Amino acid sequence: MSEHLPGLLVLCTGNSARSILGEAMLAARGAGRLRAYSAGSKPKGVPHPGALRLLARRGIDPAPFASKSWNTLTAPGAPRIDVAITVCDNAAQETCPVFIGAPVKGHWGLPDPADASGSEAEIDAAFEATWQALEARVGALLAARFEDMPAHELAEFLTTIGTMGGAA
Repeated sequence: MSEHLPGLLVLCTGNSARSILGEAMLAARGAGRLRAYSAGSKPKGVPHPGALRLLARRGIDPAPFASKSWNTLTAPGAPRIDVAITVCDNAAQETCPVFIGAPVKGHWGLPDPADASGSEAEIDAAFEATWQALEARVGALLAARFEDMPAHELAEFLTTIGTMGGAA
């Protein structure tokens, strides 16, 4: 992986909340070290409004983010995916398509903030909690030289990160 910037894919079923936040955070915090993507097995078609509000509050332009199928990353000419991280239990149990690059897989199960109900403030609080949990995991990943780890070591490291407090 050291010959190029590794591609990290954050997967969830709907690709509207957790995976969008993960992509945004990895892209912002890992700039110059990785390429970040997100996708879903059954994409909702649009990012959740709560995710877009959170990105804007964090100073991240929400405009580039879209809810898309993981099939867009398996087509000819798709970017190489070196690491695929599932953030929902449904996606972790699904059979992933074959990605170019045979990625190392990890699971960081998190509650779905898109399931939150109530006022906009209550929904935003659920998205904030997910952001905080992702921030701890992304911080742990980026604190290490993950891009230089052998695949088996990286898989174990991703598993360890996935068991951090707040994991589902």
